[in-house]
Amino acid sequence: MNCIFCKIVADEVQSYKVYEDQDFLAFLSIDPITPGHTLVIPKEHYRWVWDVKNQDKYWLVAQKIAFALRKAFGTEAIHSKVVGEEIHHAHIWLFPESAPSFDKKDLAKNAELIKNAL
Repeated sequence: MNCIFCKIVADEVQSYKVYEDQDFLAFLSIDPITPGHTLVIPKEHYRWVWDVKNQDKYWLVAQKIAFALRKAFGTEAIHSKVVGEEIHHAHIWLFPESAPSFDKKDLAKNAELIKNAL
């Protein structure tokens, strides 16, 4: 399969992972909207978010990441977006509304902030 997200899951492509368990992975976007822009994906390949098994756990992971983003970037507003046109692997976007004192391109530092907030 030529899916970039599957390659990230398999560690064939570098990423800034912030969370991982048996079924799900969260990592920073390489083209962030705001500092901390995180993608939450199932490790198993599904085309659409709605096809992912164990929806309860998927959304609990997203919630856990959202709370960590709040803490890490000092903002209450965390936006979420369910997308799928650009990458054909289910994913949820999570990103702070704003975090002007942080550099959105400093992925290593932002990943560390999120991991520490978890």
